[in-house]
Amino acid sequence: MRRLRWGRVLLVFFCLAFLGAFLSFDGLSPLKQQGQSLLQEGTRQLPSFESTGLPKNAWQRLHRLIFLRDAVAEQLKERPLTPLRDIALPMQQALIAVEDHRFYQHAGVDMESILRASLVNLQFGAITEGGSTITQQLAKNLFLSHEQTMGRKAEEFALALLLEARFSKDEILELYLNTIYFGAGAYGIQEASSVYFGKSPASLSLAEASLLAGLPQAPSRLSPYNDFDAAKKRQSIVLAALSRYGYITPGTATETQNTALRLRQ
Repeated sequence: MRRLRWGRVLLVFFCLAFLGAFLSFDGLSPLKQQGQSLLQEGTRQLPSFESTGLPKNAWQRLHRLIFLRDAVAEQLKERPLTPLRDIALPMQQALIAVEDHRFYQHAGVDMESILRASLVNLQFGAITEGGSTITQQLAKNLFLSHEQTMGRKAEEFALALLLEARFSKDEILELYLNTIYFGAGAYGIQEASSVYFGKSPASLSLAEASLLAGLPQAPSRLSPYNDFDAAKKRQSIVLAALSRYGYITPGTATETQNTALRLRQ
């Protein structure tokens, strides 16, 4: 009987996860309203926690996947969010270029990046590269640990697909910019802009934005307060990515790299 309950719960979960991923693709807008109705109806068919026989932690994870917008709102309820329109465009572009240049093309998981990372990991015999998209990183920052295990990666994969189904690309980018750690105790772009440059996110220059966009990879090690040279080297990587993907010219990248930065003391 318990095995039957497990099967029922898992069947409902995978159907809902598939429907959520299906609804995330562009070009399907005529089907979205009907699909969302089916999704809501499906959630009402879930059995109660007591009747499933699932461990409480497993049920909480399942519940989070199904009611994802509510779960995100709960995580952020005490954190002020800076709207995307109030974040300088160079900051948005710099982060996309260096973190996930195919952000507006994939549906939450970038199979090309995963394949590349898998080949690197096989070469070294360990998980040295993750291939995570911005959406996956948002899922990890909001809900998951940073351990590199297959179970955690699978949950991250599912959360990323469902985030793309429930949120627009701009909403995901806004959430990411407001939740990532930039070092020096600064969580989110509002705090980072203030801590490093004493200004608002809307006022960031290309030089400032390219420096900040490089920090999330290793916030403490790359903080300009800890190692200015390392921060500048990482900035050059960000500027090269901006140039490679057509956001700026090579000349602008060189000029920006040589622009003096005035850090807040």
